[in-house]
Amino acid sequence: METRRQEEELRVTTDGNRMRPQDLVRVTPERTGDAVVLTVSGEIDLLSASVLSNAITEALADPPGLLVLDLSGVSFLASIGITALLEARHGAGHGTRVRVVAPEGSVVARTLQLTGLREALGVTTTRDAALAR
Repeated sequence: METRRQEEELRVTTDGNRMRPQDLVRVTPERTGDAVVLTVSGEIDLLSASVLSNAITEALADPPGLLVLDLSGVSFLASIGITALLEARHGAGHGTRVRVVAPEGSVVARTLQLTGLREALGVTTTRDAALAR
């Protein structure tokens, strides 16, 4: 059953290569005190956004006091990735604060600035700043 699921998750690119969502983005969870930090690297697009969404859902299953989404290693953020960030904020409820790390000048920082979501998502430029809030 797992093999079939993995096969279903494969997508064929325009050049004929097969790619899984996990090939595009990696999410590494880490618990730090009452916070959960999800360190994200790679590209968040239509194919890979589910990897981020699933990691957020898992992190919120046992709600932490703070959820930090460290997007310092993200090189591309599509609108569906922004949707995942907004859903994290909404899904966290009142007991969990959500912070997004986006270094100045990064693709993520520019995207969130252009969309006007820096304030709504509690964007900080460093992981330490996000954990200190």
